[in-house]
Amino acid sequence: MQRFITIRDIARELNISVATVSRAMRDTYDVSRKTREKVLEKAVQMNYKPNFNAIGLAQRNTRNIGVILPAITHYYFAAVINGIQEVAYQEHFNIVLYVTNDSAQREREIIRNLSLTSFDGLLVSISSPSDACQHFEEIIHKGLPVVFFDRVPGDIVSSKVVQDDFNGAFEAVEHLIRNGYSRIAHITGPENLELTAKRRAGYMAALSRYDIPFEETLVVHSGFTQHCGEQDMYRLLQAAIPPDAVFAVNDRKALGAMVALKNKKIGIGSEIGIVGFTNDPACDLVSPSLTTMAEPAFEIGTTSCELLLKHIRKKYFQPREITLPGTLIKRASSIR
Repeated sequence: MQRFITIRDIARELNISVATVSRAMRDTYDVSRKTREKVLEKAVQMNYKPNFNAIGLAQRNTRNIGVILPAITHYYFAAVINGIQEVAYQEHFNIVLYVTNDSAQREREIIRNLSLTSFDGLLVSISSPSDACQHFEEIIHKGLPVVFFDRVPGDIVSSKVVQDDFNGAFEAVEHLIRNGYSRIAHITGPENLELTAKRRAGYMAALSRYDIPFEETLVVHSGFTQHCGEQDMYRLLQAAIPPDAVFAVNDRKALGAMVALKNKKIGIGSEIGIVGFTNDPACDLVSPSLTTMAEPAFEIGTTSCELLLKHIRKKYFQPREITLPGTLIKRASSIR
């Protein structure tokens, strides 16, 4: 079996102390430039690979980041994870993934059973209601850095990275209005999530801008799944005056609404326009193709991880909230 090269081997080759090699690797002030260059050159020659676990123990760092999120099967969260992994890999951090399946109870159990000494920080997209996140406040008060992304709690003082939910929703609804739709419904997520509230607020602001009366009956709250979107659409179609367009909180719900319209043989676009939010790859594959507000999922992942690393490395780093803009992708589902 091949033996791993250690700093002792480098020290023996150069006839210097192990401590000097260690300080040279860390570029401390008390090692000369010439000595450091010799150490690094010899490390390359001998194919030395740092043992990051050992380094972490010595520095009381684990080099582990916990990621807690509602799902991994959806395009959006898969893209976020790719962004997180890109930064973590470059900085030699490991990712430990926890999936709540959109269960607030499971989320609380994960936090309760979490070994805080096993992680340098957490990246979290919440499943709990925004006003019921005491479990996260407790670990933040214990000193563990936490950065929230996408679905974030409103009342916790911590760093957050989100897409521009309000303006994204406003632009999506404005697009429908400019395409001649006037009775626009909104199928959205649970009422107690900040993401849901901001997208609903953007929807209402667009209606107000164009002097279209807001009707509470045209807003349907439920889950985030395709099945929920389909059931929401059936409910809206039972109204005395059905909507002529729908803005969905995400693409899965928009696709569910399209299934319902197809089952009822109602023309998508020609009779009822549909706009989603995410830009899932399925948007281009369905017929008609789905207009959507594209979220910067990969960038949310990279930005969240970069922000968490700043918290980890700087003890008194002030919390920051970063909002990234989306882009409206116009397709056939919103054309009359």
